[in-house]
Amino acid sequence: MSRIGVALMAAALLVYLAVAIWLAVMFISVSTPISIGMGITLLVLAPIGAWALVREMMFGFGADRLGRLLDAEGGMPPVETELTPSGRIARADADPLIARYAAEADAAHDDWRARYRLGVVQDAAGRRKDARASIREAIRLFRRP
Repeated sequence: MSRIGVALMAAALLVYLAVAIWLAVMFISVSTPISIGMGITLLVLAPIGAWALVREMMFGFGADRLGRLLDAEGGMPPVETELTPSGRIARADADPLIARYAAEADAAHDDWRARYRLGVVQDAAGRRKDARASIREAIRLFRRP
């Protein structure tokens, strides 16, 4: 199901780029200073938006691939604490758990599995920014020869 969503997002990206470029050309062809500025802005912002979306899609593919691989190996972190109704780790349990997984990741600094497990625990604790950084590092370590 998520693959279908990604395909739809990629198709929407292509439509967005085509419409943005078409609008930029139309704005520029009006030849007023404001319309030229708007056209140039569209020509600059459309590729930046496309780059950001492609980057997020690559992150999602990499994280999904590593997650499936780690799960197949039986290496995903087990649920060790009570979870809140939203599925998060309780605040009181989060810090010691994250500290333990961070110590494991630091001890094995070239092991993508330890870094990915840290990211999973950080995400379960609601620390999305830290989790994304850890998983991004796991993807980088996995790709390194």
